[in-house]
Amino acid sequence: MITAFGCGIHEEFDESKLRYNKIICMTDADVDGSHIRILLLTFFFRFMKPLIELGHVYIAQPPLYKLTRGKEEQYFYSDEDLNNNLAEFGKKGITLQRYKGLGEMTAEQLWDTTMNPEQRVMLQVEMKDAIEADRIFTELMGENPELRRKFIEENTGLVEELDV
Repeated sequence: MITAFGCGIHEEFDESKLRYNKIICMTDADVDGSHIRILLLTFFFRFMKPLIELGHVYIAQPPLYKLTRGKEEQYFYSDEDLNNNLAEFGKKGITLQRYKGLGEMTAEQLWDTTMNPEQRVMLQVEMKDAIEADRIFTELMGENPELRRKFIEENTGLVEELDV
């Protein structure tokens, strides 16, 4: 990635050498994809922080579900999104597909939902509080497993529904 982006790392980072205006993290919509995405963001934060600070890093939002009724198709991007809209479709005559990963989509579905610049949904990664971000990255992605264990223990009550 360092070579592909062309802008260097740490003190050698030079935005004028960046080969791409947008660096898009496109991972699966499930928890495994979230883990891979946080690893990528950790790399950018630790080695190429200006990419984030200058607004070059984005997160693609692939759908998690496809609901089909007859010829009508609709995509949903989270369990909450699906549950909030399921009632309007009724229970009869629908097919619900849960994508376990981007590889389960056809090339056309992937283009329509995640890659087409006219339709895709992306989130721009922002650096709102660098000190807090650094603390959290160090706690969750650093070399001290005790900090991760403590975080998990303190926050287990926040998890209502776990996608495993």
